[in-house]
Amino acid sequence: MILAKSAPEILIVDFGSQTCHLIGRRLRDLGVNVEIVLPRQALVTIKIQKPKGVILSGGPDSVYERGSLTIDKKIFSLGIPILGICYGWQLTAKLLDGKVVLGKKEFGPANLLINRESPLFSGVDSYTRVWVSHGDTVVKMPSHFVQLGQTQDVEFAAVCNIQNNIYGVQFHPEVEHTPFGSVILKNFAQRVCRLRFSKRLISLKKLIHSIQREVKNGDIICAVSGGIDSTVTSLLIGKALRNRLHPIYVESGLMRERTKEEVTKLFKKYLGIRPIIVEARNLFLQKLRGIANPEEKRKVIGNLYIRLFEQQAKKIKNVKYLAQGTIYSDVIESKGTTHADKIKSHHNVGGLPARLKLKLLEPLRFFYKDEVRAIAEKLGLPKEIVYKQVFPGPGNAIRIIGEVTKERLEKQKLCDAIVVDEIKKARRYNKTHMSFSVLTGVKSTAVKGDERELLEVVAVRVIESKDIMTTDWTKLPYDVMQRISSRIVNEVPGVSRVVYDITTKPPATMEWE
Repeated sequence: MILAKSAPEILIVDFGSQTCHLIGRRLRDLGVNVEIVLPRQALVTIKIQKPKGVILSGGPDSVYERGSLTIDKKIFSLGIPILGICYGWQLTAKLLDGKVVLGKKEFGPANLLINRESPLFSGVDSYTRVWVSHGDTVVKMPSHFVQLGQTQDVEFAAVCNIQNNIYGVQFHPEVEHTPFGSVILKNFAQRVCRLRFSKRLISLKKLIHSIQREVKNGDIICAVSGGIDSTVTSLLIGKALRNRLHPIYVESGLMRERTKEEVTKLFKKYLGIRPIIVEARNLFLQKLRGIANPEEKRKVIGNLYIRLFEQQAKKIKNVKYLAQGTIYSDVIESKGTTHADKIKSHHNVGGLPARLKLKLLEPLRFFYKDEVRAIAEKLGLPKEIVYKQVFPGPGNAIRIIGEVTKERLEKQKLCDAIVVDEIKKARRYNKTHMSFSVLTGVKSTAVKGDERELLEVVAVRVIESKDIMTTDWTKLPYDVMQRISSRIVNEVPGVSRVVYDITTKPPATMEWE
């Protein structure tokens, strides 16, 4: 349970949604005080805390599954405004004698047609894009509910019981790819729950003070990768603890070329210190030998990173903490809440060993990527660092489907460098969240120099996102895609063809593994 500082104005019931915390984040950004509770705690918490509104989150269950999460039906008769999102709406319908069935599954973008005015959709276009992720569908509304909107495949995509202020939506207003989502949540808080609030601002002083309060004594090592998350983490710690910070960069050989040099330059400029460099290229390849399973790869990499950090810590006097640039999307995808499904084990969360010899410090753990970038700007970092494209901690190891060998790693790096180079030439680098190649492990026929060969297919993925919880694929100009394809098949040995990934998240994750 994530506790609020004072009595919550809106209570969020967590049914295991990947975006439950994001609902709270959107409301906190508005200045609303929220608290997240588990379903079994909901009724008691409502009676004690007396919030002005309740939101029922989405979740991975089906409402009719044995053991599926539920709430006490009495919640709907307490006279408190309620908004059910996805599973939350389906559960509302079931408990109030509506009907839910396994319908046509929807993942990604859909178009919502709003056909009735309501406080929830004030200021929202009558025909608007929304982001969906569901298998079950409500096919019969409970008594006294009316339809507010529908998508092509879902008749009751938005509904309400006007008399009791109970609303339900089959889409996710909390994600950035629902353009009017923040307006809908604001309307629920302001027009339905009758709350007054002011916008929340991120305070560097509070972040620095919280680090000082946590690390009262002793030194701290910080895992740095050159990415924005670990960079911001280390700069915050550096401002809080000064010379007690010891940044460490592990040269795994899995990152993009010249990352080591970039990290060294960055720390010298902004903190006046030189990071500790650990050369471990051969060790990582050795540990990954024979491993093809994505989860096993992540865990092997995560464990090895930790062991190397612990070895370095022994060489420094009085080190008690290990800091990481973990952000909330890492946590939730690694099953960071009680009822959430595990999507994949991030090397810095689910990939960690069961026992750590150092205490973990993760000052960005409950922030999203766009919030981390906002903190970076407050710290005075230049745009080329603030908006540097995301690169995963396990690096190119999870962009090689199958076993990671020295030869395949070099091949992937060549492909990846071409993708990034062409994206930069097209002046799209800072407008794009991620641009990368994937060695698919799939073979297809190629004709090179009049000879028929069976060679590997390379996939290219270029996506847009702010908070990483949802993504859309980038509509690159055809000539840019053509240049990427031509260069890869001509400059990289053993490649037959290039394909472009146009899958959104959901249903796909950002990475292939």
